Amino acid sequence: MDYCSQILRYDQPADDWNKALPVGNGRIGAMVFGMPLCERIQLNEDSIWSGGFRERNNPSALPNLQKVRELLFDEKIPEAESIVLDAFCGTPTNQRHYMPLGDMTVIHYKDSEAEFKYRSLDLETAVCTCEYSINDCDFKREVFVSQPDQVMVLHIAASKPDGINVRISLDGRDDYFDSNSPVGENNLLFYGGCGSEDGINFAAYVKVLNKGGKVYPYGNYIVCEGCGEITILLGAQTSFRHNDYKGQAIYDVDCAAEKSYEQLKAKHIKDYQSYYKRCEISLEDNSGGASSLTTDKRLENIRGGGSDNKLMELYFNFGRYLMISGSREGTLPLNLQGIWNQDMWPAWGSKYTVNINTEMNYWPAEVCNLSELHTPLFDHIERMRPNGRVTAKKMYNCRGFVCHHNTDIWGDTAPQDLWMPATQWPMGAAWLCLHIWEHYKFTLDKDFLAEKYQTIREAAEFFTDFLIKDKKGRLVTCPSVSPENTYITEKGSQGALCIGPSMDSQILYELFTAVIESAQILQRDEAFAGKLSSMREKLPKPEIGKYGQIKEWAEDYDEAEPGHRHISQLFALHPGDIISVRKAPQLAEAARATLERRLSHGGGHTGWSRAWIINHWARLLDGEKLYENIIALLSNSTSTNMFDMHPPFQIDGNFGATAGICESLLQSENNEILLLPALPKAWKSGSFRGLMARGGFEVSCRWENGEMQSAVIRSLKGEKCRVVAEEKYKIYCNETAVSAEYSDGAYTFETECGALYCVK
Repeated sequence: MDYCSQILRYDQPADDWNKALPVGNGRIGAMVFGMPLCERIQLNEDSIWSGGFRERNNPSALPNLQKVRELLFDEKIPEAESIVLDAFCGTPTNQRHYMPLGDMTVIHYKDSEAEFKYRSLDLETAVCTCEYSINDCDFKREVFVSQPDQVMVLHIAASKPDGINVRISLDGRDDYFDSNSPVGENNLLFYGGCGSEDGINFAAYVKVLNKGGKVYPYGNYIVCEGCGEITILLGAQTSFRHNDYKGQAIYDVDCAAEKSYEQLKAKHIKDYQSYYKRCEISLEDNSGGASSLTTDKRLENIRGGGSDNKLMELYFNFGRYLMISGSREGTLPLNLQGIWNQDMWPAWGSKYTVNINTEMNYWPAEVCNLSELHTPLFDHIERMRPNGRVTAKKMYNCRGFVCHHNTDIWGDTAPQDLWMPATQWPMGAAWLCLHIWEHYKFTLDKDFLAEKYQTIREAAEFFTDFLIKDKKGRLVTCPSVSPENTYITEKGSQGALCIGPSMDSQILYELFTAVIESAQILQRDEAFAGKLSSMREKLPKPEIGKYGQIKEWAEDYDEAEPGHRHISQLFALHPGDIISVRKAPQLAEAARATLERRLSHGGGHTGWSRAWIINHWARLLDGEKLYENIIALLSNSTSTNMFDMHPPFQIDGNFGATAGICESLLQSENNEILLLPALPKAWKSGSFRGLMARGGFEVSCRWENGEMQSAVIRSLKGEKCRVVAEEKYKIYCNETAVSAEYSDGAYTFETECGALYCVK
């Protein structure tokens, strides 16, 4: 890969958190500022949250459910919303929130001036580097977080054998910790709790290893004096995973300390690259030299109207980097900020917002060949499931399990906040469970499907009790909302609470289909699958409204905000596949009208919303609109360190745009593979390798002058393959032509497990 698509590089230290560089191992996260004299490493651990589990289900919901439904059918919206805000809200209103671990500081205490050289983040090695000099002594600082050794490693090397004179400390949680003192000649122990009796306690342990000079405690510092090289190891653990969390943090560090710095680094890189090297894209450089600039200047170039395909390639690689660094097997899933948050009270609690944001975090997981990194989300669904059963029974007297628009570390499923456009939305578990089905569709892992079948069944079972008939005899959700929008009735009144918003019906169609097809694959549960099949036919279908758009609500209401950031009615286009250019062209045109209407009224003003729009344009096979919106994302919603900005920082836009870039190059919905379906003209020539398609296929492709030259499809499961391509192409296996049927613009052919099939 090219240097300009692998390295984030800057010629100034970070003077702001949104300029610092992220490192992580899925559990421990750190933001590296690259300050030469006084380095700040802002720290996180994924299980440090504000308190213990709360039973928040409102006992007043069930006695008022029928009354709310009647009021909604009578279009007495304010009265229904008033009851819901009192009787359906969580008690207390809020779930627990994510919190930082603290800060590590490394201070050159004898010096007051330094010459800064550069700082960088190498996406190929997941190592953050900073170089500077003090009094003619050169320093190189490297930081990474090792998944194999479960520690953060900070290494400083000086060009003089006695050049390092630093103080190391841990702090940065205001008063929310108990101790940060040395516990030996070269060790610090930092520990505390998160503010409640049954909450989460944490500990961080630091050990400093030196070559030359001496190391000793001084106040709350560990001092390194006259050293030529030092390695700082930090371990962090919490009571969420370990009763002896202090002992475990110490154990992690002591085990790592038995290895040399070179061994720790080599082991870290080998582990990281086992994921990172699985896929790549390559776009020709059209920057006219801008790709050689520092990353911040490359972003400025884009904002000024310049071109830089390699910056888009870098953005794609950065998204994969964030997933590998932020979501590993056995960790918690990525929240609103992944594992990178500096605020004790972060925006929206940095929780799991499941009316799109958490789901968007995992859109690239399967297609980018990172399937194992999807598993923390599945684990969290299981954490939610018992709580969701209680919420379903207490609030609605329904079987199965339900979750509203947020959840937290404990899998809380009761409504969150007191904000009507979002709070009363019962579809969170349903949407999350579609990720289980997506994982199966990519991997065809029947053991996994058998293990998770009961989970998706329970999510569907809730709606067999919850759905009611509307005035047209359709099965609809009630009460619900269309996240997070507000409508205007023909009489001019405004409301959010409603009957049967379009997104709900689209999610349910996908969920019922997932359970029906899973039951058939596993040859079980025939009666329940039959019931769902009957109910699925009675769900509202996507409809075209008065503006030629896909209707957002069951009635053709106007939006209070025509440029709203959520485009919930296009769930059926992406991530669903009910609407497609090939399968449903009229609905696809209405989806286009929906996007154009949203954008003409200022839509896409948040980073994650723009990322969703990129995926929508990809599904509409419009490479030029896709490219235009990638430019808008880089210009308006990307910070200096390449983080997505809502604003503030939300990591979902990074992952959503990474997925959108994949969608431009490869799609595989509706049981067929589309090669280069939304290729922008600016991406004139290029290639990709190792992207995944549903059905158990790994795909590589090369194109020149906007036209595919060849593609290679590796069959991992020996399933039948269907590829959309012009009839001029042929299918080969080992240079032998393959018998393939051509119909409706696509080739269909049988495959053998492990075999390579070339389209050329």
